[in-house]
Amino acid sequence: MQAEALLYFDNLTLGYNRHPAVHHLRGEVATGSLLAIVGPNGAGKSTLLKGIAGELRPLQGKIVLNGLRRRQIAYLTQQATLDTSFPIVVHDFVAMGLWREIGAFAGLNRARRGRIEAAIDGVGLGGLEGRPIGSLSGGQLQRALFARVLLQDAPLVLLDEPYGAIDVASVHDLAALVRRWHGEGRTVISVLHDLEHVRQEYPETLLLAREVVARGDTASVLSEANLLRAHQLAEGHREGQTTAICHSNRMGT
Repeated sequence: MQAEALLYFDNLTLGYNRHPAVHHLRGEVATGSLLAIVGPNGAGKSTLLKGIAGELRPLQGKIVLNGLRRRQIAYLTQQATLDTSFPIVVHDFVAMGLWREIGAFAGLNRARRGRIEAAIDGVGLGGLEGRPIGSLSGGQLQRALFARVLLQDAPLVLLDEPYGAIDVASVHDLAALVRRWHGEGRTVISVLHDLEHVRQEYPETLLLAREVVARGDTASVLSEANLLRAHQLAEGHREGQTTAICHSNRMGT
C-alpha cells in the first residue's frame, strides 16, 4: 500500500530577487520517505529545503503541506550559517530545539531538562554540556545540531549537508540516527554530496540542476547519463549567467 503524500510541489519556482534558483517542480514526497537531494553546486538543493521550511516564499507555484504545520518541521542548516563565536554552551544550544514548543520565555522544568540531557547523551556529547560551542570540533558541533533536531521530535526532518567537514566516526553515528528516524516513520529529506553514501543509505533520490533531472529509486537516478545531464544543465546555467554579466558590462561602457 502506497504511503500518503506528506507534501506536494505544485509548479514550484523558488529564487532570490526574482531570479529563479529552482523552477517548475512538480511531484510529492510520501510520508515516511528517506529522500536524498543531490546535484551540482548551484543546483537549488539548499534553496528547496528553505522553501519547504518556510524560510523562502515561492516566486511561482506552491508547496502544499498535507496535514503538517511549519512548526512540525525540524530543519538542520549548514554549519557555515552558525555564529560559533556566540557565547552559548552546549546545554543551552541544544535546548533551543524546544523553542517552538515552549516559546522564548518559558522555563525548563525537570522533564524538559531530562529530555535535553537524553538528547545530548544520544548524540555522544555526554559530559560536554557546559562547554562553549565555539570550542567544539566540527563533528561535535554537528552532533549538537542533531541533538536539537532530536528534541523537536518532528515528523519531517530537513538536513542540509549534514556530513560536511566532519570526522568519519561522527558521520557513522549520525547516519545511524537518521536510519532510526526513518525506522520510526519520520520523513527525512537530506541534501548530500557524497553519492556513495547516498547509494548506501537512501532508497530515493531527487537529482536537481535547477530543474528536476531525475527522481525515483537511487540506483536509477544516479546513472552516468543522468549525472552527465545534470552537469551539462548546471554548466549551461553558469554560462548563461556569465554571458548576461558580460553583456551588461558592455552596455555600461
